[in-house]
Amino acid sequence: MKLTYRVEDGARLGALLWEFGPGWRMISSALLGGGIGVREWVLNAQVVAGYSRMDPVDHLVSLGPGGDGVGMLTAASVDRYIQASDGGVEAYATVGLRVPTWAAAPEGAQDPELAPIRAGTVNIVAVLPVAMTDAALVNAVMTVTEAKSQALIEAGFPCTGTASDAVCVAVPVEGPVELFGGPRSEWGARLARAVHTAVRRGAEAWRPRDFK
Repeated sequence: MKLTYRVEDGARLGALLWEFGPGWRMISSALLGGGIGVREWVLNAQVVAGYSRMDPVDHLVSLGPGGDGVGMLTAASVDRYIQASDGGVEAYATVGLRVPTWAAAPEGAQDPELAPIRAGTVNIVAVLPVAMTDAALVNAVMTVTEAKSQALIEAGFPCTGTASDAVCVAVPVEGPVELFGGPRSEWGARLARAVHTAVRRGAEAWRPRDFK
């Protein structure tokens, strides 16, 4: 993973790039490269808090290295990323909590995080050393989300996240295939602990000055 900077909209903005190369499969909620498929890189690009571009996918493509990859946006300062590991699982989190949100908000509740473009704030990249079925990958995303919410609540934030969080889980294409990714499976438990540690540390260190 490498950290680079660019100047955009008058601000110095960072980007985290993981270049995996061939042989990796990913599941993601990201704007670019989302879903399940073979991908070679992951980009977590910082944007200004009032991000208003209507072509976020094209923007991410222009920032990436080319080829098939996953691209996420965040308003958090990516150079303050937190990394945690557990039993071979690596988790990276960029945490910004300017607009903490409960998932089940009342109907009609307004969230300024959604206007006009969804720029993620709590973004998580997790890397496991074992192949997984599609169902196990979906289960792994559930595990990441549950661990994230647990960490935020334990850190004192009354929320399950923000309305625009993004996640990416990367696993090898080849090797013995895991059928389960839940928090009580062998690898799901390790994933949950790594994500929980990264997000909780990020939440405890978060300050409003993270947003420009």
